[in-house]
Amino acid sequence: VQLQASGGGLVQAGGSLRLSCAASTRTFSRYTMYWFRQALGKEREFVAAIRWSGDSTYYADSVKGRFTISRDNAKNTVYLQMNSLKPEDTAIYYCAARYGNYIVPAASSSYDYWGQGTEVTVSS
Repeated sequence: VQLQASGGGLVQAGGSLRLSCAASTRTFSRYTMYWFRQALGKEREFVAAIRWSGDSTYYADSVKGRFTISRDNAKNTVYLQMNSLKPEDTAIYYCAARYGNYIVPAASSSYDYWGQGTEVTVSS
């Protein structure tokens, strides 16, 4: 399975971006999908998660109310809509897949697949 993340770019503070992550698998609907990010010099951190049915989502406190995760199982794609962006949101954003119906983030070794990352830069 390959995960292809896209949609990153340069945006001013207060702006919006939508990230996409396309999966190359027919069993996409059986995976819980996640977004993580890693800023320069910092550890990778959890951002958002969505269960395979899309009926449950989970967010880091730092993005709650500003970011929205969603998925389209017919298109094998998960999205991250990012609004009211702040300079501290600057990072490389990664999508990840975990087989099963989980929601709470787990250790890095728990994820079956990772995307290559897409860079988001928020200027002040």
